[in-house]
Amino acid sequence: MNPRLMLLDTASLYFRAFYGVPDTVRSPDGVPVNAARGLLDIITKLVTVYEPTHIVACWDDDWRPQWRVDLVPSYKAHRVAEIVATGPDVEEVPDSLEAQLPLIRDALAVVGIAVLGAPGYEADDVIGTLASSAEIPVDIVTGDRDLFQLIDDVRDIRVIYTAKGMSHLEVMTEQTLRDKYGVTGAQYADFATLRGDSSDGLPGVRGVGDKTAAALLSAHGDLAGVISEADHGDALSPNLQAKIRDAAEYLAVAPQVVAVARDVPLTVLDTALQSLTPEEMVDAERLASQWGLGAAITRLTDALTRY
Repeated sequence: MNPRLMLLDTASLYFRAFYGVPDTVRSPDGVPVNAARGLLDIITKLVTVYEPTHIVACWDDDWRPQWRVDLVPSYKAHRVAEIVATGPDVEEVPDSLEAQLPLIRDALAVVGIAVLGAPGYEADDVIGTLASSAEIPVDIVTGDRDLFQLIDDVRDIRVIYTAKGMSHLEVMTEQTLRDKYGVTGAQYADFATLRGDSSDGLPGVRGVGDKTAAALLSAHGDLAGVISEADHGDALSPNLQAKIRDAAEYLAVAPQVVAVARDVPLTVLDTALQSLTPEEMVDAERLASQWGLGAAITRLTDALTRY
């Protein structure tokens, strides 16, 4: 089996599992476990289809880092729960999903899947750092387009894109990125900055959508080139020049928010997949019995027997 690292955008996947599996799926004592069971089945499919040799469940230790909010205050602001709190912003997450997060971490641990986050950073930043430093090919599994900026055919870094569902996974490479958006992986962060992203509270440049952003980057290389042309050149229409100049304050800070970090200090973990030992199987079966995860745990441990 050829070495390949799989990086899971874990929150993206457990949200998908939560909304994709009925909340009638419960433990023996009636607690919802739909997100946990669904996530385990998602991982089973990924391991079976893409055959990674190493895997990391990347975690949001901070889903809305203050350093990003300081740069763009609207960043993910619409996702903040409307509660009175003196601590960090709390993400709007259904109670029955929030309650399953410890179980999800326990289930991943019991089958030997490393979970990794970093204080002050999102899972995207953990993924960016691991992908950038990896010495083997990488598959990033996410429903978040922001991670397209990490796609790199030379280093064999792909995105397994889940937005259309687990039955319609898209393998995103440099070629598919060019076909779909007209940009390269290296240009994607600038593309997203210009276009904006309402799901992250990033306004973008007024009136600039996918096609205009791609055309600007195709003609001028990167965001710095686009801004330079707007300020000093004559290739852009007066209307487009004005829109880019009007967005100067946003464009000065947004690239730092959109770009995933690639130098996060991380704990070194053993990420290699392997079959469970008899003792580990006992622990897995105990957890499965307690929480009603039996079939999902069994499917995943069976998939791991190849290692």
